[in-house]
Amino acid sequence: MMNIAEIFQKRRSTRKFRTDAIPEEILAEIFRLGFQAPSSYNLQPWRFIVVREPENKAKLREFGFEQDKLVDAPVVLICCGDRQVNHRGYINQVIELGKQEGTISEKRAKFMHMAIPPFFQFKPCYQSPEAWSNRQVMIAVTYLMIAAQSLGVDSCPLEGFVAKPLREYFQIPDTVDVCCLLALGYADEPLSEYGGRFGTQKLCYGEIYGETFNLSPNHP
Repeated sequence: MMNIAEIFQKRRSTRKFRTDAIPEEILAEIFRLGFQAPSSYNLQPWRFIVVREPENKAKLREFGFEQDKLVDAPVVLICCGDRQVNHRGYINQVIELGKQEGTISEKRAKFMHMAIPPFFQFKPCYQSPEAWSNRQVMIAVTYLMIAAQSLGVDSCPLEGFVAKPLREYFQIPDTVDVCCLLALGYADEPLSEYGGRFGTQKLCYGEIYGETFNLSPNHP
């Protein structure tokens, strides 16, 4: 496995995949590592439809503006967010999981039952349930991409698809949001060119939005 700096430097969104299969043990490890992602109250609302059958990938290509990577990649994940994780029964499952790990006390369990329902009811830091679920899912998707790269598997997240027919074909409930697609596999050379990244002066502000931020005199 590469170190984390190498992973960040090397990962690119793959435009063209070989059709080589991802070994089951590698795919399992990608999921194991990716599912270490954090989530609000550890609710883990991510749900992934793992698409590997050619006929289903062909439908993804149809819904995804005929992008060949959706049929060439050996695995495509439909990355979804379940908005029903605020139900008491599900919260109890999360609490029981935490108790098994020795990380949730009775005091914490009571707090979760008290805090989670109003968080979803009043939405203090987001405007819609879909916005919340998309936040959570994209953190997990990022972890999956990093995990995949560490194991030599390339990836490409895709927002280019028509959601309505995709939802219907894959029988996705109305209470589940489709956030993105994630193609996984092995890049067909050459890899995508590095597009460059802005620095802190463009992307960071100091204390107040719009105010100049500098790390130090040695890092302009």
